[in-house]
Amino acid sequence: MRAKLELQENHCKGCELCVQACPRDVLAMGSNINALGYRPASIVDPEKCTGCKACALVCPEVCFTIWQVA
Repeated sequence: MRAKLELQENHCKGCELCVQACPRDVLAMGSNINALGYRPASIVDPEKCTGCKACALVCPEVCFTIWQVA
């Protein structure tokens, strides 16, 4: 089973907690600036995502949605 990860970049405040929490290096800090004026996280390797939810559990802004896909 694999997972589909969605990130609402315009809610991200760039705290980097999700990047540090991800055991598979699916996330990295982006270089763009979002609507809030922060440099948000970005999904760099979605195929590696197992749906462990580590990113969602540490995100104070609740930026992540994760689906299990058959």
